[in-house]
This record gives sequence, structure tokens and C-alpha cells, in this order.
Amino acid sequence: MKKKIKHIAITLIVLIAVNVIGNGVFKRFDLTKDKRYTLSESTITIIENVDAPIVIDVFLDGDDFPSEFRRLQAETKQLLEEFSNINNNIIFSFINPLEDEATHDQNIKQLNNRGLTPMQLSVNESGKSSKAIIFPWALASFHDQTVSIPLIKNKIGASQQELVSNSVQHLEYAFADGFSKLTKPKRNKIAILKGNQQLDDIYIADFVKKLGEYYYIAPFTLDSVATNAQKTLNDLNTFDLIISAKPTEAFSEEEKLVLDQFTMNGGKSLWLLDAVAIEKDSLYNDAGKNYAVSRDLNLTDFFFKYGIRINPSLVADLYSAPIMLATGQDNDTRFMRLRWPYSPLAKGNPHHPITNNLNLVKFDFANQIDTLKNSVKKTVLLRSSELSKLEGVPREINLEIATKEPETASFNKGNQILAVLLEGEFNSAYKNLIKPLKLEDIKDQSPLTKMIVIADGDIIRNNVDRNGPTDLAFDRSSNQEVGNKEFLLNAVNYLLDDNGLINIRSKEIAVAFLNQQKIVAEKTKWQLINTTLPLVLLALFGFVFNFIRKKKYAS
Repeated sequence: MKKKIKHIAITLIVLIAVNVIGNGVFKRFDLTKDKRYTLSESTITIIENVDAPIVIDVFLDGDDFPSEFRRLQAETKQLLEEFSNINNNIIFSFINPLEDEATHDQNIKQLNNRGLTPMQLSVNESGKSSKAIIFPWALASFHDQTVSIPLIKNKIGASQQELVSNSVQHLEYAFADGFSKLTKPKRNKIAILKGNQQLDDIYIADFVKKLGEYYYIAPFTLDSVATNAQKTLNDLNTFDLIISAKPTEAFSEEEKLVLDQFTMNGGKSLWLLDAVAIEKDSLYNDAGKNYAVSRDLNLTDFFFKYGIRINPSLVADLYSAPIMLATGQDNDTRFMRLRWPYSPLAKGNPHHPITNNLNLVKFDFANQIDTLKNSVKKTVLLRSSELSKLEGVPREINLEIATKEPETASFNKGNQILAVLLEGEFNSAYKNLIKPLKLEDIKDQSPLTKMIVIADGDIIRNNVDRNGPTDLAFDRSSNQEVGNKEFLLNAVNYLLDDNGLINIRSKEIAVAFLNQQKIVAEKTKWQLINTTLPLVLLALFGFVFNFIRKKKYAS
């Protein structure tokens, strides 16, 4: 008896000890193949440093969601639970803004005013089709600041299942990016170059506004190079990144040397260049045509030394955004979307964080880039489709092209490079050459630095209507979202190594979905199996049990 009491006492002590240790030590194990619940170091660093509550309202709630979006809802909740387990200052709740009929319209209006646009879905379940409206957004508040966090990652032509897969893959980055904006002060400085007839401020306003959420932005003119080149370079070196958005006036040798020395001092740069002069707006005249000609920016030798060449040729692509043209006359005038090969929709490199899981990027009159052998590493970020061709200039561009069937056999030049990333130690474009002016401490080689060159200045250009600049992420000609703004923001983030957040975008998550068509087709079969098979098995067990029992006790 004493021995039994002793065993029971030991067992109780062990159970109590395990309980105490279990309450004090908490450990989660991620057994998923794609490690979807293992947060990146960048995300953990941001979350751990949160010293006050971040309150998150998630509007992805409701009873009539399609099954795919219920999956997104569940993945969002699990991710936020992971955040909360790291830091209990992360507080979240799910809200259905459409639940109360009395406040339904008012809630929609308030969310729209915040820029949280609704999404209409097709619900196909149990063989029936219906429509549902959801708000795939979250609002995160920290102290007196609030940021909106998009939960949907759109892609042109994607099905609802593909939308959810893309969105689940993007969730960690979306929340980490939002938290970073709330909790991290601005650090880097960006100079928007002026003085070489770059795009006017109003045409880059949407992107610059977005950049302003992360960085300090200031215009910078190279005009002072002519009078005081050293001061211009010293001032330029106070910036971390320069952006030149579609210059149309040639750079002088003196300006090029200052820009070259900015790179030699480790400065980063984003170049958006047109080697061909032609504008879509210039085609809207009585003749409906204009001429594309070569544009000499005096940068060919500059970039040649760095390892690339932008060729003065137009990339025409069968996979492109349409052009809106008026057809008919007077009261019969209608606007139609017609095929337009000079607006390629470029697909991103899936193996690089800048372009991984990125929507298609729209170009207008893009040029082709060649990469050249040198010590600088080149990574192609954007290409045209395989159904592309190159057109030399000068060339007449006529709107009639949009009304004719294309000669598909001529689109046989394959993928053309439209944007490229350069990384490494750059040799100066003026190494072993006579310098156009004197500067202090001229360098022939840079430390490790980065540069992105895009062969089209229009990918940063937003439209302007009577209400001002429009959203760069929306293409009016196709009435669809495009990846221009996200691509450019990712490019800047990568160039500036912004907290390593950009690398989170490389995370691959595989989301498995049920086949809805198969569910409908085999619904009856599986209902019968699920209801009758257990009864059959139970009856069989009862029969065998009674047979064995009777045989055992028959004597």
C-alpha cells in the first residue's frame, strides 16, 4: 500500500512539475513543408521592438465568403496569432463591416473615404452562383498613426484561387511593411533629379507620394554643375539614392562626371530612360500618326562602362495592354479597347525579391536592353513576352495598327530585356580618360553598390484628370490593376536595403484548394459514402462480434 502511495505521489509531482514548466516555457513547432508559420528575421526584429500596442482591425470577416477567401481569412488569423505570440502588444480583431444592415451603407462610405475599396466576388458553391462583397483590408493603429494594409495581391488574369494563393504568400510582407511604417522613423534620403527635362512633378506625384511614406524626398538639379561642380557633388553625396525619371535633354560631360562620382562614392540610382522619342499623346492628331526617332541623352558610353546598353529600338509585343480609341462619328461615337503592341505587359523575374509574386508591369514604347560582360553582376528584372519583335527607328507609328490584325509570324524575337539590376563594384566611366572638370578625390572604382536601369520612362508616369494625379497602380486603358507602383517601390526598397523587408517577398507558400467542380460532380457519391459506410461497418462489426460471442459461449 505504501509503495502504491509512493508511486502516486511521484506521478503527481512529475505532472505538477511538467505543468509548471509548460506554463513558463512556450515553444511552437512549424512542421509545414514550406515553413509558412516561420517568420523571417526582419519581421521578428520589427515586432520585438514594438513597445506600445498596435491595434489591428481586419475587415476580412463574414458568413458568405467563398471557400477560397475563408482560407485567406484563416491564414491571416494564424499569422496575426504568430505576431501576438512574439509580442503581446500586437492586438487584433476581425470585423464584418457589412453585418449590420442599419450601418451598412455608412460603413462602406467611411471605408471608401479611407481608400479601402471593396471587392466583388463570384461565389460558386453547391452548384449555385452568387455574388459577395468583401473588404480585403486591415487598419493598423500605433499611437496617433494609422496605416491601411492590403490583404489581396492582385494579378491580371488570375482566378480567385490564384488570388488567394498570391495573397497568402504576400501576407507577412504586407503586415511587416505596415508595422515598419508605423514604428520606424524615416532614414534614407532620395533625390529626384531635375534639370534635364525630366517628367514634371505632377506626372510622378503618385509614386513620390508613396515613397514619402518611407523616405525623405527632395528635388535636386544638376544646373549648378556648370558653376560649382564640387559643391554639387558634395550636396548630391548627402543623398542615398537618385531617381532620374524620363530625362529628355542630353546630359553634359560635366554632369555625367558628377553622377559617375556619386556612384563611385557608393550612391544608389534608379534610371528610367527612353532611347526613342515618341509619346502616345502625340498620336492623337488629325492624321493619327507621328514619327519615332532616336533620342540621344549622351549616356551610351556612361552605361556601357557599367555593363549595359539601351538600344534605340521599340519593343512590340502581342501580349500587351490595349489602347482606348474613339470609333464612329457624332452621336455614334464609342470608345473601344483595341490591341496595341507598343504597350508590353512585362512579367517579373520570379526568382528575385523585387519582382517575385508581382503583377504585370505596363510599359509604353519600351526599348531593349543588352547586357555586357564585366565584373558587375546583372539580374534581369522584367522582360517582354516570347511573342515580341524589335522595330528600328526612325519609324512612323500609326493608330491604324490597332485596327488591323497583327502579322503574328513577325513577333518571333523572343523575350526582350526591359529592366535590369546591376550590383557590385563599378568601374568609373571616366577611368583612364581625361576628366571634363576638376573634382577633389576622384575615384576610379566604387564600393559595393547597386543601380537599376529601366528602358522606359513612362512606367513611373501617372495620368492626370480633373481631380489631379491618378493611381499609378491602375491602368485605365485595360481597366485593370498593374504592377508599376509596386515594382518601383520594391526597386527602391531593394536599392536602399530597407530593413531587409524586401526579402520577405521571396517566401514561397503553397496553398492547396479543393476542386469545386469535382465537389459538385461527386457530391452525392461522397454523401452516400459518408452516411452509409459507417452504418455498414457498424453492422458488420455487430454481426462478427455476436457470431464470435455465440461460438464462444455455445457450450
